[in-house]
Amino acid sequence: MSSKSILAFSLLISSFLIYGQEEKARRITEVLCSDSLYGRGYVKNGVNKAAHFLKDEFQKAGLQPYFKNNSYFQTFSMDVNTFPGTVKVKVGKEMLQPGVDYLVDATSGAFEGKLDLIAIDTSVLTKKYPIDSIIAQVIDGEKSGFFIDITGMTPKAAYKAVYTFNTLAINIGPVVYATDQKFTWSVGRKQLKHPILHIKSSKIDENVQLEVQIEAEFVKNFESKNVVGYLPAKKRSNKAETIVFTAHYDHLGGMGTAPETYFPGANDNASGTAMLISMADYFIENPSEYNILFIAFAGEEAGLVGSRYFVENTHLDLSKIKFLLNLDIMGSGEDGITAVNGRIHKKAFKLLQKINTKKQYLSQVKPRGETQNSDHYHFHIADVPSFFIYTMGPNKNYHDVYDTYEELSFDAYDNIVKLLVEFIERI
Repeated sequence: MSSKSILAFSLLISSFLIYGQEEKARRITEVLCSDSLYGRGYVKNGVNKAAHFLKDEFQKAGLQPYFKNNSYFQTFSMDVNTFPGTVKVKVGKEMLQPGVDYLVDATSGAFEGKLDLIAIDTSVLTKKYPIDSIIAQVIDGEKSGFFIDITGMTPKAAYKAVYTFNTLAINIGPVVYATDQKFTWSVGRKQLKHPILHIKSSKIDENVQLEVQIEAEFVKNFESKNVVGYLPAKKRSNKAETIVFTAHYDHLGGMGTAPETYFPGANDNASGTAMLISMADYFIENPSEYNILFIAFAGEEAGLVGSRYFVENTHLDLSKIKFLLNLDIMGSGEDGITAVNGRIHKKAFKLLQKINTKKQYLSQVKPRGETQNSDHYHFHIADVPSFFIYTMGPNKNYHDVYDTYEELSFDAYDNIVKLLVEFIERI
């Protein structure tokens, strides 16, 4: 067989392998989104169940354990606020649906009882005179909490109003916001004395009494795990550089015990975790001149905790990393991808864009500057060349109960795999 025939055959096999990635990615994503992992958070130990699932997937793919004692795990701990028990909000005679009709702020404290609220106009927060007389009614027990209607505000103005009032009053009593903003949850790293509720404005007004039950538990030193697999270069050498693929597998977990209160995190970031394994599958079948690390991080949603821990506690010589690709929100792509740090590493971005222009994999490859919003960041500030890549498309479900497997299109999945593989092979 001629060298040209061998190359053509190799490319054909590689293309076949890449095209087969979406089916496996769908399976992995669906498992990560399942109720058995309860949002890959800190209730029902969902995040660590997900870690063990990924360890098995790394092992089946053929990745070697990265750490001593034949382990794929790097364990770290952090403090986290959780809602492991009952979470109920009743307005008048209606029992509201968590995640749909209301959110309990991730830093909320526990509470049980009725709330008789004093309404505060948001204009008060912009005036120079104090609101001591209003706050005094809660301190004196005339009212049991505060009610603020932020309906109609821009997201920026609403955020400012919430931040301002929470700073003023959260140590005094519960706060309830009526809102028409999109619900977006997070992970709480502290626990406040009182609860904060965000309730859809269509479900509440200032004259309605609430019945609230929130079981909150602040967990100190919760243990999570980074999952790390290793693939040595085809020609093993101390001089071989390293490529790193990363994706965070954790998400927000659940809010209470009812099944509908967990946050599946399909696009963010079960889809990116699945692509991490797609990359592993490809490079196992097509050995590289680079050593390759595949890192599934925990603690991203809690403030990039896992990636920071890895960077600060690794024996890997970071100066030998040729490039890092951090994969997040890989479940759509109808409108292309964005490469964070594309405006920093201009030569590498030009290559990424050139490949896409020639092969027409995606509708666009868009550059962006520096950000601190994903696991590339701690590598970036340690001078590791890196891109944080995420898809763009009509799916806007983010940090909410609607980010489900069923909402993912995987529209550009195979083409993103091909683009990134070619980028790494040419970098």
